Amino acid sequence: MDIVLPPARLARRTERLKPSTIREMLKVTQNPAVISFGGGLPAAELFPVDDISAAQGRVMRTRGAAALQYSVTDGIPELREWVAARLNARHGLGVCTEDVVITGGSQQGLDLYGRVFLDAGDVVALENPSYLGAIQAFDAFEPRYLPIESDADGIVPDALAAAFAAADPLPKFLYLVPNYENPTGNTLAAQRRPQVVDICARFGVPVLEDDPYGEIWFEHPAPPPLIANAAKGAVTYLGTGSKMVAPGLRVAWMVIPDRDLRDKVVTAKQGADLHSSSYAQYVFHAYAEDGARLEAHLRRVRATYAQRRDAMTAALAKEMPAHVRWNVPAGGMFLWATAGAGIDTEELFERAVRDDVVFVPGRPFYPNRDRGDGMRLNFSAMPQARIAEGIARLARAVRGA
Repeated sequence: MDIVLPPARLARRTERLKPSTIREMLKVTQNPAVISFGGGLPAAELFPVDDISAAQGRVMRTRGAAALQYSVTDGIPELREWVAARLNARHGLGVCTEDVVITGGSQQGLDLYGRVFLDAGDVVALENPSYLGAIQAFDAFEPRYLPIESDADGIVPDALAAAFAAADPLPKFLYLVPNYENPTGNTLAAQRRPQVVDICARFGVPVLEDDPYGEIWFEHPAPPPLIANAAKGAVTYLGTGSKMVAPGLRVAWMVIPDRDLRDKVVTAKQGADLHSSSYAQYVFHAYAEDGARLEAHLRRVRATYAQRRDAMTAALAKEMPAHVRWNVPAGGMFLWATAGAGIDTEELFERAVRDDVVFVPGRPFYPNRDRGDGMRLNFSAMPQARIAEGIARLARAVRGA
């Protein structure tokens, strides 16, 4: 007989833990007839399988025992050095190896940051809409949210300053995705970045900068990250190999220039997992240390995703009624569409599923769940012909709404 724990035995915070809309949606997409614009999946056919297989062989021949052994919580030195060197070369940041902590995907970085900053009832400022996975990570610590107005150029500095001036108490931190944001695909304009940093410095609010898509630009690279404009310690930066190489390796990093904060994060990570997979770190590094090979792979990813973005926007223009609007992101994996005309996209989703096409309804991306006309469309995971057919199916569902 199964034993059912009474609710009183569970922590209060579990009342806030909800299944991820996106994770649950993946169950629907197991049907091969379904065309999915829902998951944030990279194109699996672009994974450098042969090169990673060769990297595994090199690791086993040269570092096999170390790769299979326990390691330090911060991450293997070779990979931390690689992260620091890449960020310094690309953005002139002056990052030290000691500033870098390797995590099991960016999602762990979000969780660790929440662990060291948030008590129940604390306030988190974030874009509106914002990344659902971050909201889910922070929810475990029972915060309140201060949504900040955003537009096509990212978070609005005047709105940020006004929100902080009126806040009581001030937020513990500001969380944002400046490059090709999830869910909207928008990019924080270059001229706004130092303004956001200055506002946060004036109010003493640290910044958590999440940059999973910054390497996936199309026409030109994104502006320098916020951490490049900030005083040492004011910004913590999250990066990941998931979109660059492959998410299954679960290799990501936090850049934490504030030593005291870094020590707290490392201690929290010790309690969570002791350390990220030594094996995955060595394999990722063995693949990525060849800069020419990595850049050739990234060029292929960028070119493919740009073609798929163009295929999706062309299909939207061809198929959608006039009340549907969408943006054209300059990189990343998503675009954002609004259905308009009073259509709730959660209800639209139910109709779309019957037509074997799925997307992510917009409401869960709003911390207060107060807007329901948006939908996140992923263009990276589907070939162009499937994109065209999927948008045609989605348009039929919209016209039937």
